[in-house]
Amino acid sequence: MRSTRAALSRFRQRNPDQNQGFPGYAPRVNEAAARAVFARYLAGSRTAAPADLAPLAARVPPSDDPRIAVIHHALTGIADGRTGRPHAARHLETVLRLVAAHRLDEDPLYLECALTCLLTLRRPHEARPRFAAGIDRLTGDPAREARLRTMLGVGDAWAGDLRSGRDELIRARALATDLDVRAEATSFLIKCHALAGDLTASAAHLSEARELAARAGSTWVAPHIAECVAALHLARGDVEAWAGALEFLVGHGVGVVSGLLYEHRWELAGHHALRGDRERAAALLDGVADPPVGWPGAPVLPAWRAWIAAPADPGAMAVAESALSGLTRPLERLGRARLAWLLGAQHARLGRRADAVRLLETAYTGYAVLGAAGLAARVEADMARPPAAVPGEDPLTRTERRVATAVGDGLSNREVAARLSISVKTVEFHLVNIYRKLGVRNRTALARRT
Repeated sequence: MRSTRAALSRFRQRNPDQNQGFPGYAPRVNEAAARAVFARYLAGSRTAAPADLAPLAARVPPSDDPRIAVIHHALTGIADGRTGRPHAARHLETVLRLVAAHRLDEDPLYLECALTCLLTLRRPHEARPRFAAGIDRLTGDPAREARLRTMLGVGDAWAGDLRSGRDELIRARALATDLDVRAEATSFLIKCHALAGDLTASAAHLSEARELAARAGSTWVAPHIAECVAALHLARGDVEAWAGALEFLVGHGVGVVSGLLYEHRWELAGHHALRGDRERAAALLDGVADPPVGWPGAPVLPAWRAWIAAPADPGAMAVAESALSGLTRPLERLGRARLAWLLGAQHARLGRRADAVRLLETAYTGYAVLGAAGLAARVEADMARPPAAVPGEDPLTRTERRVATAVGDGLSNREVAARLSISVKTVEFHLVNIYRKLGVRNRTALARRT
């Protein structure tokens, strides 16, 4: 009772309009009314803005009845989580504890409460072992089953089991009768197929997801599509389109739910730094604190920030590589492979053969184990372009090789100069020697040679 009174006090502070002018007043609801409120949440969660969920949470106050308490904590935790309010995790953990203690997951509504809270806590690897059997027992409610299988598929893919995630999402998409649920399942298939290397299927799902999201009027699925299409651009090797997608994601703050909010920003800053535009890189990170402990990717982001500030510094790169060992959770495995890829590719550009091979092999293995054949193929392409040869095998000096590699990457003389911290005149001087030594006449021919 004491915890319920404290919860009621917090509830009244957060929802003064519910007090009706009486200090001890809190609205009373029975289970049927609470279930109806949660049903309204389910109907609008994919089309409503996050801030619009808070009024629903205010309609179900704390209660000693575990069934009503589950709905109260679920609605409050989800609304707080999507709007960045504190204590969201406490509410979400309470839901999981109550559902397990009272075996409420035998009821489909409470099963959906618990699964939604588990994913909001960013623990996707627990979804299948905890809730798949309950979902398999569902009968006669295809709409709910589609929602649950969408979440289960997202959990699988998010935790690194791309094949199971893809298969579950395809099943959910076939069951879905609501436009918003079908749009959500289809949008995640964009990313699953892109990561797996089926670019044709990914592009087809992109066209369908855009149409479905527009027809549903979804304020959540529509921007989320950009998060998935970024993976398609990356798998295609279209770096400019990928960077453009990241600019949209960072500019609109997309990534809170997926846990990629910081990773999007760090990726974009790193992209600019590696292209020699340190001012744009710094502008993206200046004044942005590192994420809280426990956020996906948090163990590596401080070292990644330091590398972005000094993209050619072997010491900063060594610290970033060492930080990879901190990415141990299932949902961090894709990020671990990605950063190893970025580090390996940069070592290759700078002529550090052993470092490049070690990190690119790490990235390739990481992607292959997850079934991310699309990204593994891109890493393999980088591995097929060897870094500068050891002395005695290469007619170019170390600096000439770095200039040639940068030009081969499509950079202008000014961008090459910024990347290597040398003057434009020095770049031009080295290019004259490079052309002479390699027997080429222009940048296009040089790019083919490098």
